[in-house]
Amino acid sequence: MRYYIIAGEASGDLHGSNLIKALKKRDPNAEIRCWGGDLMKQAGGELAKHYKEMAFMGFLEVIANMRTIFRNISFCKKDILQFAPDVTIFIDFSGFNLRIAKWAKEQGFTTNYYISPQVWASRASRVKKIKKYIDRMYVILPFEKAFYARFNYEVHFVGHPLLDAIANAEILEEKAFRETYHLDPQKKIVALLPGSRKQEVRKMLSLMLSLVPSFREYQFVIAGAPSLDKTFYQPFLANATVGFVSNKTYTLLSYAYAALVTSGTATLETALFKVPQVVCYKGNWISYQIAKRIITLEYISLVNLIMEKEVVKELIQNDLTPANLQSELQKLLEPSHRTQVLHDYDSLEKKLGGAGASEKVAGLIVENL
Repeated sequence: MRYYIIAGEASGDLHGSNLIKALKKRDPNAEIRCWGGDLMKQAGGELAKHYKEMAFMGFLEVIANMRTIFRNISFCKKDILQFAPDVTIFIDFSGFNLRIAKWAKEQGFTTNYYISPQVWASRASRVKKIKKYIDRMYVILPFEKAFYARFNYEVHFVGHPLLDAIANAEILEEKAFRETYHLDPQKKIVALLPGSRKQEVRKMLSLMLSLVPSFREYQFVIAGAPSLDKTFYQPFLANATVGFVSNKTYTLLSYAYAALVTSGTATLETALFKVPQVVCYKGNWISYQIAKRIITLEYISLVNLIMEKEVVKELIQNDLTPANLQSELQKLLEPSHRTQVLHDYDSLEKKLGGAGASEKVAGLIVENL
């Protein structure tokens, strides 16, 4: 069978790579062409375009890059026609993928969606498009099945793929990790996860690093995004006491004592590694004002959304100040607060439905074909 998979970000590349591996187990003769990254390529997908050419964040950034986006859409349609897949598989990345899915369905291609667009967060009207253009939807958050049921749309809850990714991750031994990246062997680690896009990293990392002088007994370590070169981070590494790792986020989280995390998938990853965290978000002012008016959620982090309560502190926009960030990090270092957070993390993991999401999705796709 021939599979065409589209992922548009680093997290999609990770989950797409595990899906490719699972598809190849189910279908040894699988031919897979994809939009994604290095991980999907290494897993055996033929890369049509790298996600680094596609990742634009925020309303203004999207508008500024509309010409590139439309070129990508045009190329994608031509590439799908040329490859002639038995099934198209869309992974998250809704702005681009829903456009392609509509066209693909109209062309007679089978359409599958893995990792639902966050229609439960804003613009629920998009469910009408999903019902019309997506043959099968595979969701990864426990509340999504009930959400779609309200619209008479049956979806498959497969569990969260991060459980697989973490279980399969290669984790360096701590002593070797600290020696390799020149980290203090005695200090507890505070991990900094400032995001994966240049504009958000620039904004978030300067703020996070402002705390270093107030916590000299801790080792601060930046998790470099796979989409960004180390040269991009050089201006932030002037302080020789700050560590930096690239493509080793899971190893970093394995040994971190606390973390400052930009909202996104990283908040859930951090929780699954049982690291108490402060969730940080500050966007472009205009983009934030628009988002605030269309997003209907009480929380922005996946941890709090899944648990339906505040498990981790969220500092958003004007609340994200050096003073507030310092205060919240200090709380994470106190035993009583940490104990409650870690207890809630255990409950969170149980809610996610166990490992095996990639295998479940691959099995359902192959069986349906």
